[in-house]
Amino acid sequence: MTQFISSYSTILDRYNNLVSQGNSPVKKTDEKEMESLGLGVSFGDMFTSQLDKLNASQIQADELAMDFASGNTEDLHQVMIAAEEARISMELAVQVRNKIIEAYKELSSMQL
Repeated sequence: MTQFISSYSTILDRYNNLVSQGNSPVKKTDEKEMESLGLGVSFGDMFTSQLDKLNASQIQADELAMDFASGNTEDLHQVMIAAEEARISMELAVQVRNKIIEAYKELSSMQL
């Protein structure tokens, strides 16, 4: 599951590098411009932070499971809660990805 997150992070890093190098006609707006427009944070930054949170929850669930298996902790409830939270978070991320891909396909098929 962490490979899934790292591949998204790699894609976002490559996109950000392309944008920062000026190879894309997309204009990168700074934080002050975003705040002045009332937008807060950019979609890419928000998406990256949410992927980081998802990755952290996956790692925490893995660590708790390893601690339980090695006998370092006896709290099965915490292990199961963390595993279920990580599973639900991953399902949400997959559904968001599917919706983004669906929207992209729909936009790319529109005639101008």
